Amino acid sequence: MKRTHFDYIVIGGGSGGYAAARTAREVLEHVAIIDSSKVLGGLCILRGCMPSKTLLYSAEMLHLARRGKEFGLHIPETSVNMKLLHQRKLEVIKEFSEYRKEQLESERFTLFRSHARFIDKQTIELSDGKRLSADYFMVATGSTVSTPPIKGLNNIPFWTSDEILELNFLPEKVIVLGGGIVACELAQLLRRLGSEVVQIQRSSHILKETPIAASSNIEKCFRNEGIEIYTDTLIRDIAFKDSSYYVTFTQGDNFNRVNAPHLLNALGRKAATEGLGLEKAGVEVKDNGKIICSAMQQTSNPLIYACGDVTGPHDVVHLAILQGELAARHATGRVANPVDYDHLLNVVFTDPQIATVGLGEKQLKERGVDYLSAYYPFNDHGKSILMEAKNGYVKVFADRISGIILGSECISKDAGELIHSMAVAVTMKARVKELLKVHWYHPTLSEIWSYPLEDIVKQME
Repeated sequence: MKRTHFDYIVIGGGSGGYAAARTAREVLEHVAIIDSSKVLGGLCILRGCMPSKTLLYSAEMLHLARRGKEFGLHIPETSVNMKLLHQRKLEVIKEFSEYRKEQLESERFTLFRSHARFIDKQTIELSDGKRLSADYFMVATGSTVSTPPIKGLNNIPFWTSDEILELNFLPEKVIVLGGGIVACELAQLLRRLGSEVVQIQRSSHILKETPIAASSNIEKCFRNEGIEIYTDTLIRDIAFKDSSYYVTFTQGDNFNRVNAPHLLNALGRKAATEGLGLEKAGVEVKDNGKIICSAMQQTSNPLIYACGDVTGPHDVVHLAILQGELAARHATGRVANPVDYDHLLNVVFTDPQIATVGLGEKQLKERGVDYLSAYYPFNDHGKSILMEAKNGYVKVFADRISGIILGSECISKDAGELIHSMAVAVTMKARVKELLKVHWYHPTLSEIWSYPLEDIVKQME
C-alpha cells in the first residue's frame, strides 16, 4: 500500500518549492512534492529567468553588431534567425530543466504529477481523488499572468510572456501593455530583434518601482532605440478586428488609438492560489490573492507555510529559495532566521541594466535615517567610455556617523554583475573606509565604486 501520510508535503516544484523540499529532507524521511505542470522545472527555468535572459543576451549581441562602426568595425549585414534563436534558447534551458527534473524524481522524494487542493487543515486531495495528509505543508505554486479589468481585454487572444519566449518568427509590430520589468525587458528584446514596438504604461514613468533617475534613463534609451512609449495613460478599450489589435487610451485630455497585428499583455502577475482550497485549510490571503505569512513564512494555519511569488513581498527567485529554506528549517525545529528585506537585491535586465541593493533614498528618508550619499556617472569613467557604455551612474548611501553602507544603485551595462560588490558590503555591514582598502583594478567597470566611496569619506571628514 502506497503511503498517504508524509512528514512534509510541498505543493509546487519550482525553485522555492524544491528548496523547501530539499531542506526538509535533510532531517525528515518522508517528503512529497506535488506538481501539476506538464513539464517539470518551474517558472524561472522554463518560462522566466533563463529563457528570457538567453534571448536578451542574443539581442544585445545583435545590437552591438549593428553599432560596429562606432567600434571601428565593418559588419556589412546583421539579422536575426528566429528559428535558430529559438532553438538555442531551448538547448540552454534543457540542461537546467533536465537537472531539476532529475532532482524532483530522485528517490529522496515522492513525486505526484497532479493538482492538489486542501479539503481540511491537514489534508489535500489530488486530481485523481487520492487524499494525502502531512505534518507540515509548503505552498509554492508561484504566479500566473494577471488580466486587469480593461474593456475588451478578456475577450481577445492576447500574447503573454510565455508566447513571446516561444516565438520562432519575428513579429512585424507589437503593442506592449505595461511598463514593469517583464514589459520593459520584452519590449526592448522585440525592438532589438527588429519588431516595431508600441509600449503603453499607466504610470507617469516605466519601471515605476525603480529610482526615478534610473527609470528616466531607461525611458530615454528606449525612445532612442525606436520604441514608441506612451506613459501616464488610461486604457479605454481594446478591440481585435480584421487580424489587428486596436488600443484606445487617453493621456490627460488627449485621445489616442494605436494598432498592431500582435498584442502583449504584460500588466503584471497574480498569486496562483485559485483552486487550492486555502479557505478550507484556514489559510488567510490578501485581497490580491497572496498568502499572508509571518516572518517565518508560516500562514494563519501553523501547519502550512508559503514561499515565493504566491506570498511575496518581492517576486524574485533568490528570495523564494531563501524563504523556502527558512520555512523548512522552522517547521523542523531548527535555527531559522527571517529573510532580511533591508538587504534586498534587485536587477532589471534592460540595457542599460538597473540594479539596486539595500535601502534606497526614499526608504532612508521615510525612516528618518541620517545618511550621506554620493554619485558618479559612467560617462566620465575610463572603461565605460572605451566600451561605448556611457549611459548610467552609480550611487552609494552610507550612515553619516558610522559610514556603514546602507544601499546602492547602479544603472549601467552589466549592472547586475557590478551590484554584487555593494551587495556584499550591505550584508556584511561594511564601512566606506574599509571598502576603500579593496584593490579596485583599473581599467574595470567595477572600479567606479571607489569614486562615490571616496566622496562619502570626504563628507564624513
